[in-house]
Amino acid sequence: MTIRVAAPALLAALLFGASTPLAKLFVGETAPLLVAGLLYLGSGVGLALLIGVRRAMASRRDGAAPTFALPRRDLPWLLGAIVAGGMLGPALLMAGLAQSSAASASLLLNVEGVFTALIAWLVFRENADRRIVAGMAAIVVGGALLAWQPGAVALAPGAVLVIAACLCWAIDNNLTRKVSANDAMLVACLKGLIAGACNTALALAGGAVLPSTAPLVATLTVGFAGYGLSLALFVVALRTLGTARTGAYFSVAPLFGVLVAFALWPQAPGLLFWIAAVLMGFGVWLHLRERHAHAHTHEPLLHTHPHTHDAHHGHVHDFAWDGSEPHVHPHSHAALTHRHVHYPDLHHRHTH
Repeated sequence: MTIRVAAPALLAALLFGASTPLAKLFVGETAPLLVAGLLYLGSGVGLALLIGVRRAMASRRDGAAPTFALPRRDLPWLLGAIVAGGMLGPALLMAGLAQSSAASASLLLNVEGVFTALIAWLVFRENADRRIVAGMAAIVVGGALLAWQPGAVALAPGAVLVIAACLCWAIDNNLTRKVSANDAMLVACLKGLIAGACNTALALAGGAVLPSTAPLVATLTVGFAGYGLSLALFVVALRTLGTARTGAYFSVAPLFGVLVAFALWPQAPGLLFWIAAVLMGFGVWLHLRERHAHAHTHEPLLHTHPHTHDAHHGHVHDFAWDGSEPHVHPHSHAALTHRHVHYPDLHHRHTH
């Protein structure tokens, strides 16, 4: 696997990891559920503006605005992802935080990567060899060490709620993979708008008060980058890497968060930080070293996604095409059997 293929997942982890320490700069006594809602809302609004700009530019260039829509068959998967990861996950996390320490919650949040991989492997039958499993284990252990504070972690009632939140986000990750062939920005935008509006409304109905203008704008902006752009990149990674591998790369987000925190509040990293960094780096290296190749058969398929005319896209066009790539249009795949290095992307979700 090349770094180019893994780049969207790692950049998504960087943006998401940086969002936590950045949010602490601006958010004071705002209710936690309202903060979660505003972060998601910022992601949805920001991406909606980007989609509008992109639509206007395409209309000016091509003379007709492109249509951004999801196939009806994908709507149940997206709705399930929004409910699980955008609404239930944050609500359970906030309830858990009210009954446990931030340190224990941070440690338990690393369970999300484990749940994501297990669901991908056991439920959706995504393939994984020993190198991928070992890499995932190294990243998760590194994340646990990064959040570890001796004596701070206890299996309290709140811990069960945090673990439940991780399970919701793991379900979200696997359901989102089912819609990853669609426009990544549109998928992330819809998740942000719907989940953000619901959580914000729930928080306000519960008595929360909106922050003043500066913290409000800052929270929305951090949400746009750390949740909106990050989620769009995460969807792109799901499209090319599959769920377990994307989840593994995304699990290095706490490392990026700590690095940003050190930059904002300078301090000397402790021994656990360096051990965690080595473990996470080793796990990423194992994933980058993956070489999965065998004879496999592609079943006939009709779908729409950004693509170039590679070995899997030898189709002809029934419309005028200027040769630009990548481009997007509905296209069909005939049955094909061949052998090459591949990952569980859109075209390689076969059984083994």
